[in-house]
Amino acid sequence: MIPFYEATITPLKRAIKNLSTILKKGEAYADSNQIEHSALLNARLFPDMYPLIRQVQIATDMSKGAAARLANLEIPKFEDTETSFAELQIRISKTLAFIEAVTPSQLEGAENREITITIRKVDLKFTGQDYLLYWVNPNVYFHVTTAYNILRHNGTPLGKADFLGPRK
Repeated sequence: MIPFYEATITPLKRAIKNLSTILKKGEAYADSNQIEHSALLNARLFPDMYPLIRQVQIATDMSKGAAARLANLEIPKFEDTETSFAELQIRISKTLAFIEAVTPSQLEGAENREITITIRKVDLKFTGQDYLLYWVNPNVYFHVTTAYNILRHNGTPLGKADFLGPRK
């Protein structure tokens, strides 16, 4: 059995770092092809889906929220005012700094901790492990994947290795 810290913090950091790399490639692609940044930042896969900016905001919110809830810490509040690649990178840096500050000892017993989140006025109750496995991971990967797909769909030369990132 792997320590809960390794099952939680390590993959969250990896997903958010890979998201940073994906965004850098998107920005470079826009610059090299004289595409307005706002065209990519506001792009969507479908009209009823969130644009790239919101995908990044949700992925970072989900990651910092998970680290905080599981470590029994206050969740840092970000204002969701980003309008540029640079501002999204700052948000990612703040998210990583918070996640990296969580220690293994803060997650001791977190897999059994009761976690309650409220979504659309409905309380969802989880154990820490179920929260991670059935709520956090699917949501983080969904929004990082959607950010990747938005940029890829709009021409950014991305591949699976960009999503997966370095091996360690």
